[in-house]
Amino acid sequence: MNRATQLGVMFCALFAASTLAQDSDYNQASHGGVGIFQTPTARMAPSGNFSLNYNDLDEYRFWSASIQLFPWLETTVRYTDVRNRLYSLNPEFSGDQTLKDKGIDVKLRLWQESYYLPQVSLGWRDFGGTGFFESEYIAASKRVGPFDLHLGMGWGYLGSGGNISNPFCELSDGYCQRPGGFSGRGGMIDFQEFYKGPASVFAGLEYQTPWEPLRLKVEYEGNNYTQDRARGIVQDSKINYGLVYSYDSLDFHLSYQRGNTLAFGVSVGSNFNTIKTPKFDRPPPEVNAAGLSAKRFKRTTLRNQLYYRAGFVTTGIKLDGDELIIRGQQQAFREFDVSIERVGRVLANFAPDKVSRYRIILEELEMPITEVVLQADEFRAYARYESLDQPVSSVYVRHTPDMDDIDWQFTTLNHGFGYSFEPFWMQMLGNPEAFFMYQGGILSSLSYQFSEPWSATGVIKTTLLENFDKFNFKVDTQNSTLPRVRTFSREYVTRSYVTLDKLFLNYRERLQKDVYAQAYGGYLETMFAGVGGEVLYRPLDSRFAIGADINYVRQRDYNSEYKLFDYSVVTGFVSLYWEPEFFDDSLITISAGRYLAKDVGVNIDVGRRFDSGIIVGAYAALSNASADEYGEGSFTKGFYVKIPFDLMSFKSAKGMGQIPWIPLARDGGQMLKRPVYLHGVTSEREKPRKYYK
Repeated sequence: MNRATQLGVMFCALFAASTLAQDSDYNQASHGGVGIFQTPTARMAPSGNFSLNYNDLDEYRFWSASIQLFPWLETTVRYTDVRNRLYSLNPEFSGDQTLKDKGIDVKLRLWQESYYLPQVSLGWRDFGGTGFFESEYIAASKRVGPFDLHLGMGWGYLGSGGNISNPFCELSDGYCQRPGGFSGRGGMIDFQEFYKGPASVFAGLEYQTPWEPLRLKVEYEGNNYTQDRARGIVQDSKINYGLVYSYDSLDFHLSYQRGNTLAFGVSVGSNFNTIKTPKFDRPPPEVNAAGLSAKRFKRTTLRNQLYYRAGFVTTGIKLDGDELIIRGQQQAFREFDVSIERVGRVLANFAPDKVSRYRIILEELEMPITEVVLQADEFRAYARYESLDQPVSSVYVRHTPDMDDIDWQFTTLNHGFGYSFEPFWMQMLGNPEAFFMYQGGILSSLSYQFSEPWSATGVIKTTLLENFDKFNFKVDTQNSTLPRVRTFSREYVTRSYVTLDKLFLNYRERLQKDVYAQAYGGYLETMFAGVGGEVLYRPLDSRFAIGADINYVRQRDYNSEYKLFDYSVVTGFVSLYWEPEFFDDSLITISAGRYLAKDVGVNIDVGRRFDSGIIVGAYAALSNASADEYGEGSFTKGFYVKIPFDLMSFKSAKGMGQIPWIPLARDGGQMLKRPVYLHGVTSEREKPRKYYK
């Protein structure tokens, strides 16, 4: 199970801290994504814009989340409630719950608007899964004073009215008819259906009234509703019209659609680039004209000042002639330059005045990660503002640490107990028993550090609130030849209110200059126990890293805290980590190897980091397990949002919580959830970035 900060608290904190209200020029459509009501436009929201939307349209209710990942790429995920159809015909399975469907949309900007030319975008709606609203479209938008004019052509759902002939049909008869149904067991992208069958032109007009909060909209749509999953929809008019009222970060939608239906909705927005929380940290210390005399220098005083004024926990200090070396871990300030400046200011005030160079060795899990060298005179001039507009990065140099020849004169204890308490939250959407099911509580961690490389950690999960008692069934009944490595998830999460989540022993070490390694054994995650190891090659400030892990694990018994089932597997991957220059602040991880169900394949993960430090990502696991073997969904895929704890606190902090969304988790393409990942541990080796640009 994913460790995450409580979902509701996270989102409330995010929107409360937002510094950007909804942009009234870029309202969300009924299905989610920038548009009119039923039709999309070529417009894009500002980069990093995030919107949660609810729209009620008689037979349909739409819940959606839309995010502008890049200035040229909009993505939307959506759940649709079909109110006049049941989830299933078996009341013992799903009661009287109405039919739910999930969908994914993508819109790509082809070029921006200029003085003469419109903005043009290409989009795909509901392109994976069962395709309730599967569409392809091209749209153009042009602003003229307070008016924004839109024109587009759609295929599939958006083109089912067929008010023009499909231009692709003139090229090939294969485009004249659109295939029905969907491939695999759902969840596949049906490329063979794209741009086929009827086509329609759609259009829209938006008017920004003199009263800034109010925007009027009208559209002509190309759908005829005869094939809708909500049966019996009557369309008396193809013209829809309405208004949007914006208040702070909220948009309220009211429209009259199909010539007979009143619709309403609300959107709440934020921006992942500009969101921040005010901080009440101690101000960085002012730098004195000179340091201390040799007689007044106290290592204990330096250690205490580094902790209280710079958030730096010191594990070693050495004064060697005119050089002062410290090592330790930053625990408060997640931005690298802020951390180094704070540490440097303390050193400038409390180091002997004869010191001409400071060496700061940053550690994680007792391993040296990065060394920062400051020339005392240069840093002192910077800190005393003797040069204007000079960034701190201009006065430090980063190196790979070389600690073999350091004889530390002052060290803190590197063994003993440690503990922590973290909230956790997990949710399941679209279940047959209830649309939204949740479980939340506390993860209590107790660890013991034996020496620098060895530690033991135990994690107890205590459930405080949940509605998992609504589960009508636990054992997955779908036929599959794959071992049941994840489809017993309901049994695990409902076993007890207090469970042993993890208990493992860990050894880690830096083997060479750029090579790190770890070994571990025990109860590694909720569902598996065993032993394993990982090696990572990660050059300093490089856009590339490569790692490999190998694990022998057995499945844990969901009826017992300590027992194991007979099922065992050797699983492991070789992983490439790449930060491409053409995708700003993005990480692509490609892992090839053997999954828990003994299927073999590739896992692709793409994450985008915004200026606030929030990371939004998606992954897909492709393996040699067929869609029929996998079952519903055809292959494993999911999305996640990682939110820095720093955004939910008035004090600077490190660490992140994760909110996952897995549309449907089955047994194929499932990776072991290792307790420690070296790429995360060595994050200080990546090139420093400024979060608030």
